[in-house]
Amino acid sequence: MKHRMGMIAVSLLLVAAGAAQNRPRPRALGAEWQSLFNGKDLSGWKKVGKERWEVVDGAIFGQGITDQYGYLATEKSYRDFHLSLRFKCEADGNSGVYIHTAFEGDTPKIVAGRQIEIDRTLGRHVGGIYGDGKGWIAWPSPQYETVIRPYDWNDMLIAVEGNHYVVHLNGIRVLDFTYPSPGAEEGLIALQLHSGGEGKMRFKDIFVRDLSPDGP
Repeated sequence: MKHRMGMIAVSLLLVAAGAAQNRPRPRALGAEWQSLFNGKDLSGWKKVGKERWEVVDGAIFGQGITDQYGYLATEKSYRDFHLSLRFKCEADGNSGVYIHTAFEGDTPKIVAGRQIEIDRTLGRHVGGIYGDGKGWIAWPSPQYETVIRPYDWNDMLIAVEGNHYVVHLNGIRVLDFTYPSPGAEEGLIALQLHSGGEGKMRFKDIFVRDLSPDGP
């Protein structure tokens, strides 16, 4: 009987340890919001690919001019974080915010990371997660497909804490997803322009809360 009780106790400990391993990491205490865009130039960012990125009227303006993908990536890597930004789509080309990103050298080829989808065409799963070589990983429920403002500025808040992802669009939580098998867990944040020269995007008011243990 004692042996059986001991085995049960060990089993419970193993289950608890497994649950703790998969549990989202707690947010860092005292983490402050930091600006990622000064409204004047692209300090702190680097262009990846040959698409056009510039500052126009206090916003980052990205325009696809080739048949390739293009990215504007942070110089710093992030693990757990909250990201707040505003975006405006000025063409039907797809865009997105890549997280935990790594590129193959100086090329726009993604070797790690996944994107939070942006697309002004209704039904394109804005706020969903795509990437890691898997295609679509998660997308919002159908009732959230019309939350985007196709021709106006939109507010997006992305929370990444361990394997737990929450996306708010225009003040509405459109995605709350625990990712069972994420690829990279740390990397660059990158703004994306879709291939084919269709991308035409504006981004502004970009702020991040670095929740990693070694964050500010």
